[in-house]
Amino acid sequence: MTDSVHQGHRARKRFGQNFLHDPHVIGRIVKAIAPKSTDVLVEIGPGLGALTEPVADAAGKLVVVELDRDLAERLTQHPTLADKLTVYQADAMKFDFAALLAPGQKLKIFGNLPYNISTPLLFHLFEFADHIDNMHFMLQKEVVQRMTASHGSKAFGRLSVMTQYYCQAIPVVDVGPGAFIPAPKVDSAVVRLLPYPVAERAKVDPAVLNRVCLEAFNQRRKTLRNGFSNFATAEQISALGIDPGIRPEQLAVSEFIKVAQWLAEQENSDE
Repeated sequence: MTDSVHQGHRARKRFGQNFLHDPHVIGRIVKAIAPKSTDVLVEIGPGLGALTEPVADAAGKLVVVELDRDLAERLTQHPTLADKLTVYQADAMKFDFAALLAPGQKLKIFGNLPYNISTPLLFHLFEFADHIDNMHFMLQKEVVQRMTASHGSKAFGRLSVMTQYYCQAIPVVDVGPGAFIPAPKVDSAVVRLLPYPVAERAKVDPAVLNRVCLEAFNQRRKTLRNGFSNFATAEQISALGIDPGIRPEQLAVSEFIKVAQWLAEQENSDE
């Protein structure tokens, strides 16, 4: 498939570029973000500025992180936007978002995230959860469904557990393929992520929780007895009040946290 050209810029498949152009959808997303002049706003992947312009107009200033050198350059030269933007030509998956903090303030991050990197990028952003007030991301609808899924549903998995450990996740806008150029082959949706305050988050090492999820969902059809066999016996799982005969998607986020806390204790006592 050839790359698509929009506003003189060729959409690059390797960057997963699909540019938003539907004014109605753009308006709904900006309303969800609700930008204010007092906010520290950060956009990931501004592209051709569909969200950048209305958000910068409302807030007066905006930080953008754009990997594509041509697009970053365009924004620094933009006739109406340039003086409102601080442009970082950088890879968001390696970017230190804490470096953007102003004293006493938290970040509000948003963006139309490339589908091919959305999950690792979300995991990177979760590391900065304590510095973030809220996040609004356009993602593949299936990804939003996974992030917001309840245990017991087919969509529930590692992304559900890790998202819901860090944040309250709420779907806010559904977006059809026609809102983009080039039109993707999938539906999209915007999710609102509200990180929990540290005091309200379960006391668990996120790396251990992630490992428990990887073990559990590595082979979804296996029961917990088999899925957790690398670190727990069926008796140990039962002792936690969990049925070792159920499948991982039937286990609630709080129970994944309980397993991770137990595992961390086991490993600490072994040292």
